[in-house]
Amino acid sequence: MRQLLLRFRPTDALQWVFLGFLALLLLGGALAGLLNQPALLLPALAVLAGVLVLAEWRWLYYGLFLTLPFTLEVPLIGGFRMDVASEPFMLALTACVPLALLLGPRHLRQLRPREWRHPLLLLPLLLIVWATFDIIFSVDKLKSVKYVLAKVWYYVPFMLGTLLVVRRPADFWRVATCYVGAATVQMLFWVIPRHAPHGFSFGAVNGAVLPFFRNHVIYAAMLSQLLPLATGLASQAPRRWQRRAWYWAAGILFFGLLTSYTRASWLAIPAAGFYYVVLRWRLTRLLLLGFAAAVIGTTVFFVQEDNFMRFAPDYEKTIWHGDDFGAHLASTYKFQDVSGMERVYRWVAATQMIADKPLTGSGPSTFYPEYKRHTITGFRTYVSANPERSTTHNYFLLMLAEQGVPGFVLFCLLLSSALLTAERLYHRSAARPEVQRIVLAVALSLVIIIFHLFLNELIEVDKVGSLFLVGLAVLIRAGSWLQEEVLVEDSSAS
Repeated sequence: MRQLLLRFRPTDALQWVFLGFLALLLLGGALAGLLNQPALLLPALAVLAGVLVLAEWRWLYYGLFLTLPFTLEVPLIGGFRMDVASEPFMLALTACVPLALLLGPRHLRQLRPREWRHPLLLLPLLLIVWATFDIIFSVDKLKSVKYVLAKVWYYVPFMLGTLLVVRRPADFWRVATCYVGAATVQMLFWVIPRHAPHGFSFGAVNGAVLPFFRNHVIYAAMLSQLLPLATGLASQAPRRWQRRAWYWAAGILFFGLLTSYTRASWLAIPAAGFYYVVLRWRLTRLLLLGFAAAVIGTTVFFVQEDNFMRFAPDYEKTIWHGDDFGAHLASTYKFQDVSGMERVYRWVAATQMIADKPLTGSGPSTFYPEYKRHTITGFRTYVSANPERSTTHNYFLLMLAEQGVPGFVLFCLLLSSALLTAERLYHRSAARPEVQRIVLAVALSLVIIIFHLFLNELIEVDKVGSLFLVGLAVLIRAGSWLQEEVLVEDSSAS
């Protein structure tokens, strides 16, 4: 009898899950019948739904990118906010991805040992570790804890999830198809029909992109980062009609970018073109060194003898120009644009915060309202009340102000490693055009995102931060594709 029972004993994790499901089903069914409460069957049905989602969790991953352009920011109880439907998808994937790794040995085998040790995976992990440690010194520990939790449910789906889903080059283009396709559909059936009656005017763009975007800046950043993916989809399409369709999609995205009237996103495109030249000529190291020297030199100039005070705006002339985009552009180079000078107001406050706590900063996600204690009245503008509670409009200063020098250095190392990895992979993949096209598309998208970080902190926005993390994961996987080819060639030669 004992031997017979041992034969029915579960031997792996999936059998234990099935046994637990049967137990819940029998118990719930019995209680539901006795108490006349059908709701008692829900726990068993939840387990069944969980197993089904876990078995086919990749559909959640693709669904996330299909819904990203249509995500809404929804207020919750207690002042909390959630991006729907992206954050529910991310939370579900944060549960599914680790479970898939634990319950499916084949998933673990998909992640090569060299990928676990890759700097582009270790540096984000170190950033989370430092942010967690920095909670000790935070001026608002609850905000900092929420920041770290949010980073976890960003990093797990978009980095680990991507490494599990994108096994072949075709898988990456499937993800790109979801995101670019959804963004194009949104433009054709929502933004353009709402913007066109106003003559695609500057003053109407914010209203046209609501409620899916908080403002035209996020909208333009999403479009600009998707342009390299759209042109990449066209370049790898096997049929003529497919190539034409993707070029049309790229044209629609570009039209949306032009009519977004977002200066940073406009400039990001030629910046990406410049980086393409740098990439081709293997000048990334020189670019990074030159940029670091320029930043240090500029910082020394502004700090020395309080030179930054020479750029304080005239409060009466620094105004918003409404629907007059020409006046808006003219005020930019005259240092009379209210949005540009409000950035300076907060940059100056950030530098004061950095000087106050250079090592630890004020703590993750605590810039607002902490910066208001460090502002200088001479840089104040008409919008300095900041009712929308936005932050520095410069992610590098934000990292320094909130997480100190260690967080800033780790983030700069991550960006530098990404650009250097992209350059190395681009030239190594010359004989593998299907891989080289992916590396190029990802590298240009990353450069566009990095360019935006100097004027905004959009990496914390799901529509932008998602592609940033996916890009890092794809660069890791592209290295594995090329490494596997080298191993195959070595084995065939021997």
